[in-house]
Amino acid sequence: MTRIDDVARLAGVSTATVSRALRGLPTVSAATRRRVLAAAEQLQYAVSPSASRLAGGRTGTVAVVVPRITRWFFGTVVEAVEEFLQDSGYDLLLYNLGGREQTRQRVLRTASLHKRVDAIILVATPLRAADVHALTNLDLPGVTISSGSEVPGWPCVRIDDVAAARTATRHLLDLGHTRIAHISGDPDDELAFTTHLDRRRGYQEALRAAGLRPDPSLDVESRFTIDGGTRATAELLARGEPPTAIFAACDEMAMGAVTALRDAGLRVPQDVSVIGIDDHDLAGVLGLSTIAQPAADQGLLAARILLDPLGVRATEPYPGLVPAPRGAGTDDGTPPPVILPTRLVVRESTAPPRAH
Repeated sequence: MTRIDDVARLAGVSTATVSRALRGLPTVSAATRRRVLAAAEQLQYAVSPSASRLAGGRTGTVAVVVPRITRWFFGTVVEAVEEFLQDSGYDLLLYNLGGREQTRQRVLRTASLHKRVDAIILVATPLRAADVHALTNLDLPGVTISSGSEVPGWPCVRIDDVAAARTATRHLLDLGHTRIAHISGDPDDELAFTTHLDRRRGYQEALRAAGLRPDPSLDVESRFTIDGGTRATAELLARGEPPTAIFAACDEMAMGAVTALRDAGLRVPQDVSVIGIDDHDLAGVLGLSTIAQPAADQGLLAARILLDPLGVRATEPYPGLVPAPRGAGTDDGTPPPVILPTRLVVRESTAPPRAH
């Protein structure tokens, strides 16, 4: 196997000069660079990407931090990010916080990321002031995905959760429903952070726009899981007259709602309509109406934005990543968020209310 010192001997220069010439640094004269390139071509010498990065002070690795890798949204985003990074010659280092405070502090507030990665992607990771301070001090490029985890100076890729919830609720209103329940996120759940607040806001805005007053008895908090949706729906039914429709803050909660309704002897959608947000992989199989969000595209676009300051471009373009118009940036230099559109997907779980 040809080594760098073989190229150096043939070109009549030092190994350091060969390294600088092959990396395209301006400290090498044009004549010397031509001599080095000719020697490398003659000896069929290929530069090791990892060695080149290390020589430039880079690791060739991007950290991706997620709250729980087992959830559909996070897994979908991570898979898309990894595909993009691999095509761009980068590796992914995954940090799964798993709801453990000790892991969270070790990853976000210590030097565990220092000199191990070139950049960071935070996926829907709620941040405290100490976390933001520690991440800022790392002085690394970063991107956040989803609202509620912003870091000053970092771009953010997300959907408009308020608008998505409005669309879901408006779909039920357009069908003729007026007694619409909402299964929201639990504020004690680290996965809920601000997403559940934004989606509740959209639900309430749609009701008010239709001349309806939000009923607190029709709003139940739970975890963003199938079991959470099952428990929340059981609580709704225990409160008295059931709603004619349920808007769940995510598809997994909506799946749990369908299970609880059927266990109670109610038919979906004849007795109660159900809609969620996500377009989970199982939503189509289960006939669940939903607001589809481009989870994979959020990951792809975040990775694409992240690699720009590193001077890297993907080997293949990814079509369809056209961001929605941006809003204004902030005074601290944080760029405006890139908001990707959502769309209503109507399936068998929603229908007009049954006539009594």
